[in-house]
Amino acid sequence: MSQAIVFDNEAVQALSDPDHPKHNRVVSHVQVVTDRKKRATQTSIVVPTSVRVEAGWDRTDPAWAFPNSLGIADAGLDTALANAATAIRYRTGTGISVADAHVGAVIQSSASARITVITSDPDDMQLVAESTPVVVVTI
Repeated sequence: MSQAIVFDNEAVQALSDPDHPKHNRVVSHVQVVTDRKKRATQTSIVVPTSVRVEAGWDRTDPAWAFPNSLGIADAGLDTALANAATAIRYRTGTGISVADAHVGAVIQSSASARITVITSDPDDMQLVAESTPVVVVTI
């Protein structure tokens, strides 16, 4: 079974700062993914690029060396995902952020059998997932 882990803004911020009150929780989730990979479970960690922008994650900045070392892949906001994110914002009618809509588009376009979102805003993540089954882990 394949699994995708998607990070939202605060999860990225917590990962980057050892003094962040949620840092240890996010790192522990990354450790779970690492353990699954050792057991040959197909697991990937992704961050939508708009979330990286919102969180200030510049992959060229040495301050982000630790998150860069974790093998977290970017999910770019290409034409298809931009269209999907736009549709999510339109359907939800709640004024959700572009980054949250991008998370929703990543969730809905994922081919993984199980999708987990690491977030501080579980209600918005359930909203943008719409009918796509998702496990929401609140940090």
